Amino acid sequence: MSLTTEEARRSRLTARDRTALRELFGERAAFDAPLAPYTSWKIGGPADALLTLETEGELAAAMRFCFKRKLPWFVLGAGSNVLIGDGGMRGLVLRLAGRFACVDVRADGHTVTVDAGASASMASVTAKAASAGALGIGSLSGIPGTIGGSLRMNAGTDREIGEFVRELWVQSPSKPEPHPVTVQYFYRRSSLARDAVVARVRLSFAQASTAQVRAEMKQRLVRRKRTQPIDLPNAGSCFRNPEGDKAARLIEAAGAKGWRAGAAEVSPLHANFINNLGGARAKDVATLLARVHRGVFERFGVDLKLEVHLVGVFVDEA
Repeated sequence: MSLTTEEARRSRLTARDRTALRELFGERAAFDAPLAPYTSWKIGGPADALLTLETEGELAAAMRFCFKRKLPWFVLGAGSNVLIGDGGMRGLVLRLAGRFACVDVRADGHTVTVDAGASASMASVTAKAASAGALGIGSLSGIPGTIGGSLRMNAGTDREIGEFVRELWVQSPSKPEPHPVTVQYFYRRSSLARDAVVARVRLSFAQASTAQVRAEMKQRLVRRKRTQPIDLPNAGSCFRNPEGDKAARLIEAAGAKGWRAGAAEVSPLHANFINNLGGARAKDVATLLARVHRGVFERFGVDLKLEVHLVGVFVDEA
């Protein structure tokens, strides 16, 4: 192992840091904790510290700690759109739970309002909103992950979540208490500041027939189940659709379906998915991502952009 790799894998926390974090968060501060169980790919090395935070006050305390110590940090939601290196992540990895998972839905006959915490699952939000007749919620159905992650990447299908946002509160190391922000939304990205952590959001939908909305959701979910490999660990679509085309079509046309690297495979069912067949490493997936990108560029001259985020330390050794 090179000296550079050894340095990248060395913990950024001192013994005093660990003691302080344990005093602040008790048993919800885990050290040298593997991250693979918390990602949809089931891949990822250890975090220096993995904190489970249940209130906005606890998140503010973690933000202040990072600011004071100048430590790197990363918020890990459902881990459905991220590839974490086998060398893990330095600093603090934050998982939001407790109050952050709450969802409240209200309907007044014309409008459905949804108040959700950042770690509320998209499945929970869409199911509850559909039961209230939220028109347009079907475009968000079947999307894995949490509200927080969906807002940052402006998730959606024919309509995107940013269209429905009315109010958004965030926290950051320099401004740790929850505060409202105005955000612009684009295809698969938003203008959310890099150091902003979504705390909660208010969404608004026109109200329609509950039966109509539920029927639309069911139709969409059945189609997803038929066309996507939902039974294997993966992170959904790996590449963004280029303008006027589909990434999956290009990848399939380049002959990439079924390509393998280690225990990772380009899905034979949906070419824009990479599956973990069991025991795949981050290096395997990263190798396939690079190979697919190169194959499409060489065949069609299209420079595919990643939709998944690669974070942490990538190394050759397990």
